[in-house]
Amino acid sequence: MSLLQRFNEGGKKIAVLVDPDKPTDKEIINLAEASEKAGVDFFFVGGSLLTNDNLTSCIKLMKASSNIPVILFPGNSHQLSNRADGFLFLSLISGRNPETLIGIHVIAAPYLKLSGLEVLSTGYMLIDSGRPTTVSYMSNTIPIPSDKNDIAMCTAMAGEMLGMKLIFMDAGSGAERPVPLEMIATVSGSIEVPLIVGGGLRTPERAAESAKAGASVIVVGNVLEKNPALLSDFALAVHEAV
Repeated sequence: MSLLQRFNEGGKKIAVLVDPDKPTDKEIINLAEASEKAGVDFFFVGGSLLTNDNLTSCIKLMKASSNIPVILFPGNSHQLSNRADGFLFLSLISGRNPETLIGIHVIAAPYLKLSGLEVLSTGYMLIDSGRPTTVSYMSNTIPIPSDKNDIAMCTAMAGEMLGMKLIFMDAGSGAERPVPLEMIATVSGSIEVPLIVGGGLRTPERAAESAKAGASVIVVGNVLEKNPALLSDFALAVHEAV
């Protein structure tokens, strides 16, 4: 089964976001083994700014310690590795910076063509979280205001009409507040492709609420760095959301 088919099959799914710069090798192995046990569906690997050359080694350890698909969640065109299973080809459709809409994609395309990775065309939308985030700073874009459901809806619809296979609404790493439930419901009700939601999800209850509101895939990261014991609770809450 392809990764895109996995995204489209029924049931709510959970993805664990891993920044290769942060965990030690032992922590990566422990996280991979715990994620396998908890039934995590995907690993998203990447970050807005990687300062160490740990991407490939991180992926190798994760794949050696679990059978969970590893998907690159790149912050720039240099975050590439053919050791992964797939690649979120992110076009930042919430912004108006041509580099994040198409520019860096032109640079990455030849490598991806040869890499053997499954390339997942993804409309990426930053949602205001109450404070500036690394990704908004690095991308030089302004997030969609959290109370502008109509803008988010029309942006997602445009991404789908342009042929994007996934829509990803992100409040950003370390967000002060998550994507509003009403916005999730509005956007999910206007598109047919899977909706990924992440950023600022600090409790299993809020993750489940986001899934119930219409998110197909819930992404968690920072909260697990602080409290890895919550992993099984998050996975169970998301998988049981209906």
